[in-house]
Amino acid sequence: MPTYTGISSEAFRHPLDRQAEQALRNLPGFDLIARKFVEFIYERPQFIYLMGNTIQVGPRQYSTIYQMFRECVRDLDIYPEPTLFVSQDPQANSYALGQENPYIVINTGILDLLDEAEIRAVLAHELGHIKCGHTILIQMAMWAMSAASALGELTFGIGNIVTQGLIYGFFEWRRKAELSSDRAALLVMDDLNPVMSTMMKLSGGSNKYANECSLQEFIKQSENYQALDEDGLNQLYKFLIYNGAQGTLLSHPFPVERLHYLRAWAVSEEYQQIRRGNYQRSPASGSVNVAAESSANETETLRRQIEELQREINRMKRSE
Repeated sequence: MPTYTGISSEAFRHPLDRQAEQALRNLPGFDLIARKFVEFIYERPQFIYLMGNTIQVGPRQYSTIYQMFRECVRDLDIYPEPTLFVSQDPQANSYALGQENPYIVINTGILDLLDEAEIRAVLAHELGHIKCGHTILIQMAMWAMSAASALGELTFGIGNIVTQGLIYGFFEWRRKAELSSDRAALLVMDDLNPVMSTMMKLSGGSNKYANECSLQEFIKQSENYQALDEDGLNQLYKFLIYNGAQGTLLSHPFPVERLHYLRAWAVSEEYQQIRRGNYQRSPASGSVNVAAESSANETETLRRQIEELQREINRMKRSE
């Protein structure tokens, strides 16, 4: 598998990730949220909890997983090495958090459902979040939501700090950030199939009936999902579902949509150039945080989408 020495996250970061982050940072209240987050939130309590309630992976704990993890860290040129924990949880899930001391948590549900190549793809995906500097914004979003919930604000607001638009902005960015981390997984794997099969299994995989699942059929399902956009009403429903019309804002794009974006990138000249060693470099920097660039038009478009979403939700509430 290839090793991308000195690679910068900007070499593979998805443009929608950049645009959504810039739009988020431009929303009213973001700077205040950032200051309050730094003031009240610390990484140490979370790390202490994981040290006390999970298994820290190392040379003598989940040694096979640790070896794969070390290889992924090397391939994406991440320094220092994040900490990896395994949590006893049947839900097939994983996540990356932490800024000064980044860490990854992978549930036992992942280890039991996926094969080794797919587990490697998951590890590379989470390391992609760390490489791209996503973790601090993810933690800020989690804090903003929990703080708003604790105060019982129906509008998701904490006075003038957390507005509904800011929450939508956080979730819009989180969904786009997944596209960059999917690219990191493809770079490490150098093979599209295990990354796609991981998405399929996380959508509805079963160990018992694994032989009855077809990756080609899942790819076809992804294409059919894209074809739904031919009807403008379906596009509206997709937008509303992502943004809480069914009660919950979604933090990840649908797997079939992620599949679509990743397949397109896998045949792009940009990807081929990176494979040949022609990529933006940031030697020995590990996780990088290059300022995103986005046009004012892109930011304004996202702002209008958020306002349109709010109007549509208000209309639906009045019609109930």
